Amino acid sequence: MIDKEGTEQAMMLGCFGQVEELLKVMRTIDDRIVHELNTTVPTASFAGKIDASQTCKQLYESLMAAHASRDRVIKNCIAQTSSVVKQLREEREKNLDNLTLLKQLRKEQTKLKWMQSELNVEEVVNDRSWKVFNERCRIHFKPPKNE
Repeated sequence: MIDKEGTEQAMMLGCFGQVEELLKVMRTIDDRIVHELNTTVPTASFAGKIDASQTCKQLYESLMAAHASRDRVIKNCIAQTSSVVKQLREEREKNLDNLTLLKQLRKEQTKLKWMQSELNVEEVVNDRSWKVFNERCRIHFKPPKNE
């Protein structure tokens, strides 16, 4: 599963450009949810042949794990980059003439804004996936109330 592996991989990558590719891979479950539901959750005419409640439960658990994992990766990267930005700002205040430091600060600020926008992208992706999931699985599976 991508959960632990993905989080560890993001930490090793240090939240650079590879994280964008990692998130793309981690979003595969959301990208393929319609296909997954169409091939695993039966229509009314085939309801007796497949245990739709178990299939929906497994998909629910997979979605929850994937969403939590991506959220953790993005938030860890935001925290790391925020720390770097803070450090660079403090250095910049001490050395206003250093253009290299200014460029590095701008670069890190841009990276931070990108990661913060990824949280918004994540919200849209998650909402879409839950909408599709609920449309197909609502009669087969009821998620726990605490989630």
